Amino acid sequence: MTFDEIGRFADALPPAGPLIGLDLGERTIGIAISDGLRSTATPLETIRRRKFSGDAARLLEIAAGRDAGGIVLGLPRNMDGSEGPRCQSTRAFARNLSRLTDLPITFWDERLSTVAAERALLEADTSRRRRAEVIDHVAAAYILQGALDRLANLKGTSR
Repeated sequence: MTFDEIGRFADALPPAGPLIGLDLGERTIGIAISDGLRSTATPLETIRRRKFSGDAARLLEIAAGRDAGGIVLGLPRNMDGSEGPRCQSTRAFARNLSRLTDLPITFWDERLSTVAAERALLEADTSRRRRAEVIDHVAAAYILQGALDRLANLKGTSR
């Protein structure tokens, strides 16, 4: 099931266990994972996109192997907050993925996540070649961390 509202997503999650974060690109999917307490996101890997069925199978294999409780998908809104064709593609991906799993899926605004990831990699003096290899899953970690911080904030306040 997909949720646009993160509070409803939180209600659908098991009490503990990691979450998977995805940065869905045209050619690749960056993947990040949180710890079981859902406090820290860690970049995991980047997969090359092929067909949806293969991409989905790999994502669900990772989720099952890590005992994930939910999926956070970066939503590539335009800078003015509107949704364009990339958002429609991401929502379609989530819809199709939700038909294959019972894991709750939500969206997190990914504006500037790749910029933040690039900046962090530059500050770490990462080579251009290495940055190209890891940027997608580092961006996925930024997306997931934003959602984790919001979920922690929801826990701390009454909804």
